[in-house]
Amino acid sequence: MLSFKNKLQKSIQDRNSNLCVGIDIDKSHFSSDVSLQQLKDHSLKIVEATREFAAAYKPNLAFFEEWGSEGFVWLEELIQEIGNEHIIIADAKRGDIGNSAKHYANAFFNHFNCDAITVNPYMGADTIEPFCSNPEKGAYVLCVTSNSSASKIQDDSFKNVIDLTNNINQNDNIGLVVGATNIEKMEEVRKLSRLPFLIPGIGAQGGDLENTIKINAEFANSTLINVSRSIIFADDVSSSAKEFLEKMRGYIER
Repeated sequence: MLSFKNKLQKSIQDRNSNLCVGIDIDKSHFSSDVSLQQLKDHSLKIVEATREFAAAYKPNLAFFEEWGSEGFVWLEELIQEIGNEHIIIADAKRGDIGNSAKHYANAFFNHFNCDAITVNPYMGADTIEPFCSNPEKGAYVLCVTSNSSASKIQDDSFKNVIDLTNNINQNDNIGLVVGATNIEKMEEVRKLSRLPFLIPGIGAQGGDLENTIKINAEFANSTLINVSRSIIFADDVSSSAKEFLEKMRGYIER
């Protein structure tokens, strides 16, 4: 079996793509009487329309969990539709410790068969280590996020997150979540860390794609740039994904 890092690099290289498609199927974007089946159908169409352009998919657990047990069945079917050739990241932002964290890891890695998960490091190394004990699976740790109030917590702690992840990355399977809405902070993080980045904030949130590419040029073989709403709710999902990918490639080639 490939390590997580090797599978990540292979997926990026095979498709010449750094695009991660975020599957955030928010029912508010549909009519008020939208059914679960309609949302499920839309998510499956997204995968079919973007399969040749995406290196990874990132289903956001919130939009599945709100449907209870039926939502988890939907997630299982979606992951089965994506298959094993792309990186699948569970956007779960788990942040528990001890036995609880081990059970979360078992659920997402062994039951749902995801390749990686997003993790909140607020409680320290104990929240990360259960998710990175298997070299075949990865953990993306929240470092600098793209929401407007993040600085109230992260301005004083993001360097601690970098030090922590650098120190516990024995299996070379930890990455950082670094938002694209604060380019100066991203540049600072990149100077301190050589870990893979998962970068949200491009598209509807207005992140700077060109400078994101420039900052991470040396690490293009392990960087994922996530786009969600601007692709999944576009009139033409396939064309939107292709357009974002072509922009990424254009900036890389400069």
